[in-house]
Amino acid sequence: MTHKSTTEQTISVQQAIESRHSIRQFIQQPIHQQDIENIFKLVRLSPSAWNLQPWRFHVVTDVDLKKKLEEAAYGQKQVTSAPAVIVVTSDMEDVLANIADTVHPGLSGERKEEEVANLSAFFNGMSVEERGQWGLTQTNIAFGILMTAVQGYGYASNPMLGFDQEKVRELLNLPKHVLFAGILPIGKPNGEGYPHHRFDIEKIVKFH
Repeated sequence: MTHKSTTEQTISVQQAIESRHSIRQFIQQPIHQQDIENIFKLVRLSPSAWNLQPWRFHVVTDVDLKKKLEEAAYGQKQVTSAPAVIVVTSDMEDVLANIADTVHPGLSGERKEEEVANLSAFFNGMSVEERGQWGLTQTNIAFGILMTAVQGYGYASNPMLGFDQEKVRELLNLPKHVLFAGILPIGKPNGEGYPHHRFDIEKIVKFH
């Protein structure tokens, strides 16, 4: 990602959601560095309980590493077709080790200390696995916003859960406690993907 210019044009949230399809073939064109940064400026605004922000993103553009990721993803070609692949992870142990960083700076010193103590007590009462799963539910919120932001900047994506997590963990040198929300190949689409086939609103929405 050596390009410094940007597409500079975005589409509305409605357009981004309506136009998004899972794309498996991408145009061989690097993604503008500024677009990547702009996308993550939006993603970092994702909400999380207690503002803990457990999500961590690994942007892979190295050709050799993408080939290894493709192997870990059981040969799914969209991994190497895409100019960039984002591995979305959750790291609650890093959050817990730096819990004071999540507390709003507008709070008083006493209130900050109280908040840190309460959060530390709450999460230390869980196992590593339990708080890992808790963080993963929060990270999935950011994953959804990431896909929308990618589409909004004129790129396409394809969320993936079909991969050997331990192989990806080894490739990225990630600690065992880190959990995966998914892999997201992104780039300019080479094709339109399949038309949407979704349930009717009556199937998925109940009014009470």
